[in-house]
Amino acid sequence: MVLVEYTHPEVAKENVLTGLEHGAHVVIGTSGLSDVDYGEIDLIAQEKGRGVLACGNFAIGAVLLQRFAAMAAKHIPHWEIIDYAHADKVDVPSGTALELANRLAKIGESRLEVPLEEVRGPSETRGARIGGSQVHSVRLPGYVISLEAVFGLPDQRLTLRFDSGASAEPYTAGALLAIRQVGRLTGLHRGLDSVMEF
Repeated sequence: MVLVEYTHPEVAKENVLTGLEHGAHVVIGTSGLSDVDYGEIDLIAQEKGRGVLACGNFAIGAVLLQRFAAMAAKHIPHWEIIDYAHADKVDVPSGTALELANRLAKIGESRLEVPLEEVRGPSETRGARIGGSQVHSVRLPGYVISLEAVFGLPDQRLTLRFDSGASAEPYTAGALLAIRQVGRLTGLHRGLDSVMEF
């Protein structure tokens, strides 16, 4: 039995723990849970011998962007994340951008040539420092969901970008993959790429 939790961060942890208590494996599609929440979920999942797969995004393109960005960060020390979404999206940054920042934090902090405390003008225009990455959130009509990871070295730039349309189609294949694979896991695993073949 697999429970897919895709509600709101305020109730997600309780739903996941209830599912585990009832013997279900769990796929988490809700973003916004804290590391403390994930730690508690992992502890209960281990005790129950069940798998939990937390996927900040089910779109294969977004998952690959995160994987490729982690590869790039090992070789290019300068990067920034730009998160685009529709004008009425209230959470900043998006769960996918936050997941990317957390993933890159495991590799290290992006290098800033001018430290934030030394910029002239409002330092907020440089974005927020999250997990050692500069993260910028753009909210405008005309966007659905887009994410960029921009890397730079002298005389070269690498831009990784994912854009989604308005349909649910980009997320279907990844959600089905997560549902099929979570039963093979024990404990908490983060990121759909943890069950993808490379």
